[in-house]
Amino acid sequence: MEKSKINITNKRASFEYNLQQKHVAGIQLLGTEIKSVREGNVNLSDAFCLFIGEELFMRNMHIGTFKQGSYNNHEPLRVRKLLLKKNELHKLRVKAAERGHTIVPLKMFISETGFAKVEIAVAQGKKSFDKRESIKERDVEREMRREKF
Repeated sequence: MEKSKINITNKRASFEYNLQQKHVAGIQLLGTEIKSVREGNVNLSDAFCLFIGEELFMRNMHIGTFKQGSYNNHEPLRVRKLLLKKNELHKLRVKAAERGHTIVPLKMFISETGFAKVEIAVAQGKKSFDKRESIKERDVEREMRREKF
């Protein structure tokens, strides 16, 4: 099967958080949702993950409506279930329960087998001075690359 070109990233996550553990999870989608994902009509910038009971769900991920969906269309901001093994869920629950930690989605892609996957990470929020340091480091790298060429 041809490798998919769908690769939606959450650029804000690496700026707002220090990323620690990364996991790849499946996501439970409806028919019109997967069609919109394949069109690239997804926004992850405000999305976050939370535990409801023993299961992990993603909130505020916007998947736009499918144009040809008619009355079968989905709700763009509905809560979506993430599919992980029990031991991975337990690890994430323990890590996310620590003070200042949360679970954020980093990117969404279509796997080689055709399933929608989400890369999530346990993250800790950055302070404003940490964000300024990130900007300085990025500017220094950019200057070094310019001088190289």
